[in-house]
Amino acid sequence: MKAVTWQGKRDVRVDEVPDPKIQEPTDAVIRITSTGLCGSDLHLYEVLTPFMTPGDILGHEPMGIVEEVGAEVPNLKPGDRVVVPFQISCGHCFMCSAGLTTQCETTQVTSEGMGAALFGYTRLYGAVPGAQAEYLRVPQAQFGPIKLPEGPPDDRFLYLSDVLPTAWQAVAYADVPRGGSVAVLGLGPIGDMACRIAKARGAERVFGVDLVPERLVRARRRGVETYDLRGFDHEKGLVAAIRDETQGRGPDAVIDAVGTEAHGSAAARLVQQAAAVLPHALSAPLAERFSVDRLAALHAAIELVRRGGTLSLSGIYGGTADPMPMITLFDKQIQMRMGQANVRRWTDEIMPYLTDEDPLGVDDFATHRLPLSDAPHAYEMFQRKQEGAVKVVMRP
Repeated sequence: MKAVTWQGKRDVRVDEVPDPKIQEPTDAVIRITSTGLCGSDLHLYEVLTPFMTPGDILGHEPMGIVEEVGAEVPNLKPGDRVVVPFQISCGHCFMCSAGLTTQCETTQVTSEGMGAALFGYTRLYGAVPGAQAEYLRVPQAQFGPIKLPEGPPDDRFLYLSDVLPTAWQAVAYADVPRGGSVAVLGLGPIGDMACRIAKARGAERVFGVDLVPERLVRARRRGVETYDLRGFDHEKGLVAAIRDETQGRGPDAVIDAVGTEAHGSAAARLVQQAAAVLPHALSAPLAERFSVDRLAALHAAIELVRRGGTLSLSGIYGGTADPMPMITLFDKQIQMRMGQANVRRWTDEIMPYLTDEDPLGVDDFATHRLPLSDAPHAYEMFQRKQEGAVKVVMRP
């Protein structure tokens, strides 16, 4: 089959690889009909290269048709249409029963000290072959895949794999009071969708911050009060502008949908770049023990949120040596919640929004739809923020 493989920093290719097969009785194999390109895939493209191996299959946002199921997957049959969450979880362990499927004790990558295994996402998360391919082996298929109705286009349901539950959890963790306010830093796919969900869940004012014109225009069309970061000489100007709109306090909650790729520390970027180009024997220990994130977005969020407010982090951070302004967090009595989205915890709440009325705008959420063979161009375009790319969907 054809699959998108990682070959090095900023080097992805579409290669012929062996077809996946049933390996465990809880497996299924699906034929992929649509697969997304996620912002976190760009971390593998550039930042997290020390944890990758040439030939790794990328991708974690798939949907498609069941081709084959193992003996212990009673709820699926060949021909079923499904969307597959990006994390692999069993549904019955202590963590899954508590709604923390991203901490699944059955698939935890204990050898790396990490949580549940993820599709297509480095050895830290199990090095499980990913979903930017023609076919996908799905472990723990008795729980993970979500059966879908026939009829609506793939885009109606594709984002249940990642974008929708990640944005939904970001808003839920932000705990925005009905009639309250929230600022969203970063208007990529997750930030954009978080704005839509916040409004749908009753937030009165939603502020969106970015520096990519197309993203700002897209959010503004859906009633978001947008701020172009390029219009401020310093983050303090941005903070003051939004405080002026919130009785001088700041918003009730701030969602950081940027993560470690924020523009900021040159020193942190230097460490990231050094780890990406060193030989594997040196780069992985450097990244594991001394990795530093670029924390500009997080520091801005801490400064912006009102006293007693909530920070919700959906952008990925991976550093182990990050300086945190603990005195400010403590003094402002800020609550902070974060983590990979617990996909199946939220899907039942999201499903009523995926109606023909399409209140969240999922049907036209993708800005680009490309064949899988164009994956190298898709990655470059998305990483460079060219051609108005906000969300890319590929089809084998």
